[in-house]
Amino acid sequence: MKIGFIGLGIMGRPMALNLKAAGHTLAVPERASLTAELRAAATVLPSSEAVAAASEVVILMVPDTQDVEAALFGAGGAAAGLKPGSLVIDMSSISPIETKAFAEKIAALGCEYVDAPVSGGEVGAKNAALTIMAGGTEAGFARAKPLFEVMGKNITHVGPVGAGQTCKVANQIIVALNIQAVSEALVFAARAGADPAKVRQAISGGFAASRILELHAERMIQGTFDPGFRIRLHQKDLNLALASARALNLSLPNTAIAQQLMSSCAAHGEGEQDHSALIKAIERLGHFSIRDGK
Repeated sequence: MKIGFIGLGIMGRPMALNLKAAGHTLAVPERASLTAELRAAATVLPSSEAVAAASEVVILMVPDTQDVEAALFGAGGAAAGLKPGSLVIDMSSISPIETKAFAEKIAALGCEYVDAPVSGGEVGAKNAALTIMAGGTEAGFARAKPLFEVMGKNITHVGPVGAGQTCKVANQIIVALNIQAVSEALVFAARAGADPAKVRQAISGGFAASRILELHAERMIQGTFDPGFRIRLHQKDLNLALASARALNLSLPNTAIAQQLMSSCAAHGEGEQDHSALIKAIERLGHFSIRDGK
């Protein structure tokens, strides 16, 4: 397929390159941040509009709701270049409510819209092992699925437009609360005099085992917080969860606490660090670092 890819950051870059490696043609908008590898792999065009005009499918992988809106409907946006019958796939993590509004505008142009946020971070993107949660019509999902299979492993059509984003918000709640739980457990264990690395090893084979304990606990212990998924982006996702909960008259108390801990990290200049750095907020509350032992 002729694919236009907008949003070539930590995850978008390997996702786009995997599509190219699978034999699809790739067009991307000009950005100073484009790597030499991407410039060699793709046709670089002056705007998102030009990318859409040259493509059958437009994929977006940008940080937030307003970024999707700008990429589609802003000056030089992709919507102006779409042809009837084009497919738009938004793989960003954004507001389910706004997603439905964007889909209506795209449908009015005679095009199909699928929201398909992902989970799996940079590692999953590089290994083409992402979890993909899709919302859209059966026909739209069927068109998108061969592309999803190039980028991911666990692919689910959750429901109509917006369902994918709703599922991703639920995913981010679970991930955040797991990171918070592992952070608290490691700080508790270390402050009580146990070796946090040995504690992690001991409980990894039991009921507390999780991907967070496997991967992020190691980051916490080593203090390696280079971003796979940034705190500021997870903070954004939890804000979406809480905003949606207010609209539904729901209480999500632990989600609110996790969001506040991430806000604390952002206030300390840690918003660009990996979300496993949430442990720093727990450490500050207890005046104790598991890496320094004091």
